[in-house]
Amino acid sequence: MRHSTPAAALLCLLLGTVDAGAEEYQVITEEWAPYNYQENNQLTGMTTEIVRAIMALTGNDFEVLLQPSMRATQVLKTRPKTIMYSLFRTPEREPLYKWVGPIVEESIHPYQLASTPPVNSLEQLLRAPQITTRHAGLVPQMLQSLGFNNLDKSATESKLLYRMLLAGRTNIIIGDTDAGVAYYSRQLNIAPGTLRRIPIELYRSSLYIAFSPDSDDEVVAAWASALEQLRRSGELERIQRRYEGAVGQ
Repeated sequence: MRHSTPAAALLCLLLGTVDAGAEEYQVITEEWAPYNYQENNQLTGMTTEIVRAIMALTGNDFEVLLQPSMRATQVLKTRPKTIMYSLFRTPEREPLYKWVGPIVEESIHPYQLASTPPVNSLEQLLRAPQITTRHAGLVPQMLQSLGFNNLDKSATESKLLYRMLLAGRTNIIIGDTDAGVAYYSRQLNIAPGTLRRIPIELYRSSLYIAFSPDSDDEVVAAWASALEQLRRSGELERIQRRYEGAVGQ
């Protein structure tokens, strides 16, 4: 690959000091469309493409593994020289890792069927008979911290949220960003206008790449420089645009 920019020269300079231990790094992620997910036995997604573009610039060839959600965060906490994407940079997580980003800013809203009586306030959400979310992870933890005592945490994967909603087994789901809802609507052939975004933003944050605290500062700096190069060149926006979509609101 040819590099002609000063940023690329800086990357080469930075990486020249860390080649010896580079093979020890491992990159992990979880199933969370449209950012990282498996399709036709291949790991893909918006952030997956960005991470691969970063490694193309830095010259890294780190192994990338898809792990179950709870397993992925546990590996990041316990395995040396581990890199995980896509992660919300929360106050609780801030001191635990070294961070590269932001990659993209996202928000999480509740969704319901457009054919059901509209929910428009936090009070209505808190009093709803049942809200279905995933069984583990940041979203159910966030909802519990906000005082939700009406959570059904039976969904082991995102697709189940939409299937339960369509089947009438729940009235409200919370689990994905708007981009994620658009992705699953396409995957499950949910007609436009079927889902309604409840106008309550429950969470907003940016997605980052997290490095275990023992990671070499030179590697972290090289990835940060490569991400900024992708941003300036417009490639970051081009990748993001490929995964954008809209659903009924």
